[in-house]
Amino acid sequence: MQVDIKTSDIRPIRQTFSHVARRLGDKPASRYQEATLDMQPTANFHYRPLWDPQHELYDKRRTAIAMADWYSFKDPRHYYYGVYTMTRARQQEGADRQFEFAEKRQLLAQADAAVRESLQQVLVPLRHYEWGANMNHSYCCGHGYGTAITQPFIYAAMDRLGIAQYLSRVGLQIDGNSGRALDAGKEAWLAHPAWQGVRRLMENLFVTKDWFEVLVAQNLVLDGLLYPLVYRHYVNAQAAGTGNALPMLTEFMNEWFDENVRWVDATLKTAADESPANAERLAQWYASWRNQAVEALSPLAALALGAQGAEVLKTLHTALDARVARLVRTGTTA
Repeated sequence: MQVDIKTSDIRPIRQTFSHVARRLGDKPASRYQEATLDMQPTANFHYRPLWDPQHELYDKRRTAIAMADWYSFKDPRHYYYGVYTMTRARQQEGADRQFEFAEKRQLLAQADAAVRESLQQVLVPLRHYEWGANMNHSYCCGHGYGTAITQPFIYAAMDRLGIAQYLSRVGLQIDGNSGRALDAGKEAWLAHPAWQGVRRLMENLFVTKDWFEVLVAQNLVLDGLLYPLVYRHYVNAQAAGTGNALPMLTEFMNEWFDENVRWVDATLKTAADESPANAERLAQWYASWRNQAVEALSPLAALALGAQGAEVLKTLHTALDARVARLVRTGTTA
């Protein structure tokens, strides 16, 4: 008996969704492209927002930045919901193991009183900064235009809540879960002179209308100076006093910052390359917020690093200027 095995080549009628094919042609698209391109509604809204009747629900006029195509922005991480959640789940598993290791051995609780006091004054108050960053990213997501840029905003907003929770867990390990360190951190955020400049900037950002300006101020300027100041220089300075637990417990913050820089840089470069007017506007925003941030962070740098704080902040400031000069090619950033 002879059995003939035949194969059939079944070709799909369409390679991707219609809205993606209209941009890319009828060819296979990545999951990121299918979950991002032209996903935002553009017509047939019921009514304008009652709280802002001069604008549509999704309106390009909410920022001074102008783009011919708001889907020109690309996330170099190619994050859509599935990839984002799986990536963060893996990172959380690793972070949880590190926290369990440090808690089991009471590495922070056994640190010297001076080290624990410093952590309460410098590190724990950052949980309030992260809550403010969550608010700012949520605002940018709600007022931004185009899924290509609003999608990463909401992921970043959730990341900032996660970082705030990690900082809370650090505070609880400092005092054996009594909550005293969290109270001390809140008091420092509200009253310590070193934090008032940063708190004032965050409150000013809450009432900044242009969402792209909020992106520049929060992600580029404030994060660009504060994250390396605290999570690299300060944490490294305190590492030995905590049995090297502190770098381990703040590793996610460093990984997240490096990852977020890739998205921020790609976004700003795309906007700046669109037109000289965009580049000029971005440079003006950067110069304004950079000057305010350096002034606000100076007392915090002194609190965190003592006499070395001013020099470290100057180094970070210079490095950030060079980074922006590569992204926004105009002479006004210096």
